[in-house]
Amino acid sequence: MSGRWTHGLAAALLTAAVAAVAVGCSDDNNPSGTASSAASAAPSQMPSAASSLASQASEALASASAEVGRRLSEVKNGVDAKDDVKLGKVTTDSDGHAVVTVTARNTADSTKSFAVQISYQDKSGNLLDMVVTTVKNVAAGKSANATARSNRKLSGDVRAKVGIAVRY
Repeated sequence: MSGRWTHGLAAALLTAAVAAVAVGCSDDNNPSGTASSAASAAPSQMPSAASSLASQASEALASASAEVGRRLSEVKNGVDAKDDVKLGKVTTDSDGHAVVTVTARNTADSTKSFAVQISYQDKSGNLLDMVVTTVKNVAAGKSANATARSNRKLSGDVRAKVGIAVRY
């Protein structure tokens, strides 16, 4: 692994950790509606309800971040391939999870696989979820697709961004 790739992984995981603390909850629950209900039912319990939602979101992102780190650490002798990976339009599957098509173009002279970190973000750029998908056995000079699916239900204007892409 190159130092540049390792630095990129560290930066991505640090970004995820910071965002996990800053982001509220963004699954199928409406955090502001939940907090509002808690506030009208028992004003003294509102900070506790909001704190609980933030804690759940933080734990979910921490778990996703740990899984991303684990999956990417399994890649040996990888090279940065971010410029060779493109994402399609984010859609929502029947279970409410965000999905996006990942297309990897193999510019090497032999068959290679790709590990790609996808960050799901809201329209303001706040991190909602993070996954790693693998595009396996892409022939030399060819492209292949895989689908990246969020770990949890996401709603609203969800966008996907390539964080790290490694060809190996």
